[in-house]
Amino acid sequence: MDVALIPPMLVSSGFLPTGSFLESLIHICNEICSMEKLPFLQVRNISTMIRRIKLLSSLFEEIQETNGPLPPSSILCLTELFSVIRRVKSLIQECKDCSSLWGLMQMELVSNQFYVLVKELGRALDILPVSLLNITADIREQIELLHRQAKRAELFIDLKEVKIREEILVLMGSNNERNKKNKGFVELGKVKDVLSSIGLRSSMDYEEEISKLEAEAQKQAGSSGLIVVCNINNLISLVSYCKSMVFVNNEFDATNKEEFKLLGSTPSNRYYDHSSSAQSIIANIPDEFRCPISLDLMRDPVIVASGHTYDRNSIAQWINSGHQTCPKSGQKLIHMALIPNYALKSLFHQWCEENNVPEIGSSQSSSSDLERSNSKRDSCENAVDHISVVKAAVDAVKLTAEFLVGKLATGSPDIQRQAAYELRLLAKTGMDNRRIIAEAGAIPFLVTLLRSHEPRIQENAVTALLNLSIFNNNKILIMAAGAIDNIIDVLESGNTMEARENAAAAIFSLSMIDDCKVSIGKRPRAIPALVGLLIEGTPAGKKDAAVALFNLAVCPANKVSLVVAGAVPMLIDLLMDDKAGITDDALAVLAQLLGCSEGCEEIGKSRILVPILIDLLRFGSPKGKENSITLLLGLCKDGGEEVARRLLMNPRSIPSLQSLVSDGSLRARRKADALLILLNRCCFQSQNQMTI
Repeated sequence: MDVALIPPMLVSSGFLPTGSFLESLIHICNEICSMEKLPFLQVRNISTMIRRIKLLSSLFEEIQETNGPLPPSSILCLTELFSVIRRVKSLIQECKDCSSLWGLMQMELVSNQFYVLVKELGRALDILPVSLLNITADIREQIELLHRQAKRAELFIDLKEVKIREEILVLMGSNNERNKKNKGFVELGKVKDVLSSIGLRSSMDYEEEISKLEAEAQKQAGSSGLIVVCNINNLISLVSYCKSMVFVNNEFDATNKEEFKLLGSTPSNRYYDHSSSAQSIIANIPDEFRCPISLDLMRDPVIVASGHTYDRNSIAQWINSGHQTCPKSGQKLIHMALIPNYALKSLFHQWCEENNVPEIGSSQSSSSDLERSNSKRDSCENAVDHISVVKAAVDAVKLTAEFLVGKLATGSPDIQRQAAYELRLLAKTGMDNRRIIAEAGAIPFLVTLLRSHEPRIQENAVTALLNLSIFNNNKILIMAAGAIDNIIDVLESGNTMEARENAAAAIFSLSMIDDCKVSIGKRPRAIPALVGLLIEGTPAGKKDAAVALFNLAVCPANKVSLVVAGAVPMLIDLLMDDKAGITDDALAVLAQLLGCSEGCEEIGKSRILVPILIDLLRFGSPKGKENSITLLLGLCKDGGEEVARRLLMNPRSIPSLQSLVSDGSLRARRKADALLILLNRCCFQSQNQMTI
């Protein structure tokens, strides 16, 4: 934990009290020097920086041991050193916490941050009055040496890490010579060696790396552009693919070696040229000739309505996926026409001639030019540009999914468990992943595994189906595969509570489609099983069950089934259960049940509901207040004078309704007004009866 910077205070004697300030400096130095599990990247920069911090710590400790005041001229230096050391700690911690692969891709940026901090350290030591400090000759000599080294330090980028990054870039592409000989994409040993060199040595390491990359993608989505996020997603696909190859493979028989060769060949339009001259040509191509989306060379540059230029294939895919904005500027496109950029195409042609670079084949529209285009592509098929943004990622997911589905179909129980787990993780993020897994034929096999007596197989299968169902087209496929009865079986009597709760979440997801609401509601065991989970589940499981019941209650035919299954008293009890934390969800289901006479009758039987609803009008969430006033208004209309009398007898009801009229949402204000009018009418009628 960082110790807060204690601002030094000058005193009339001209000296500074040293105690607490030096303790802060020594404490933060010790935190840095005692850091454990340092990252596998930036090793030299980090170790050198820690050595420098140790020297400074020795200086601070010796100053503290002298127990004397510091000369005022040293205060600025120590303040600057404290600031630099805190940033050093933060940078090293970021290197530890971030994804190893993304750290490799950002190598130059991170190395430059270490370089900047070293230079700032040197500038701070410029103003350190060493001669005025009461320190030993050895410490003085070490600090002066540290000062000189910091002043002449240069930017350091580890060539070993550069080589590792190049190898990873090769893994992202397709080696054409290997494809021609059917030898596969990469050798299994090479994958393990390359990723092991950056600390990915176990299945847990791979999962942690995927989680870090996903977190980085979310972070960059808010601050960077489409290209950066796509690059990170591509890295996620690589790690997922390699994880399934390296670790799922370990559980398979040696007879599957030929299958691994087939799996290893990843189709892509990226190739690698081992000659340094070819790499130099690719690296030196100006950025204006690269597509902002894919970072590939723009073989067919086109201009969009915003005035920016992109490669035709990349921007067409962007527009076809439903986007109506310019990827680079975010500006909304007033039309979707793609206008050829002949000027840029001409400049690229001229640049190729001036630099003796063989021009890369551009896409041709006419069929007669297609053969020439293919010929040009073959002449430079060994070139690798940057990380393939889209196609390599999709190819990797497709091959991984097909590989894992094959293991679901033919593997032993242990292999099926591992394969189902990998599919569960793969389906966790990305609509493309979910679509590709379904297209690979995973759904029927996962449905079959729901009947497994092995707890982990069943849990992984139902969770994988839950993740796949987020993609709307997959909902239809899951229902068509006859999954709902098996999912209900898991919900009723699954081997683990997590499996039961994920089955409830799967029913919620499937019931987003109206036809599925009807189909699920017709199963006599579905709704009672969800109500049962309201009693037995964890807080998360109770919420899954409540939202599933709400979705099903939207269909009029299911409302009576909820009432018959005993949902009403259970939902009212949950309104008072603070630990469950599903008050709003329970209110929403009860409000839906007002839509049938059986629901109104059952809700009206409760003697504790009205006081609870009045309290929720005062202390509930905005959504909770809306559903509370909906219930109260519905009960008054259905229950008449009895419910209105109970409301009028409660001293908190009228103030709560008046507060809602002034501060509530539009819908809540409208219903609160209606309820106040109804209560006023009821009160007036009662007075007339008493007068008579």
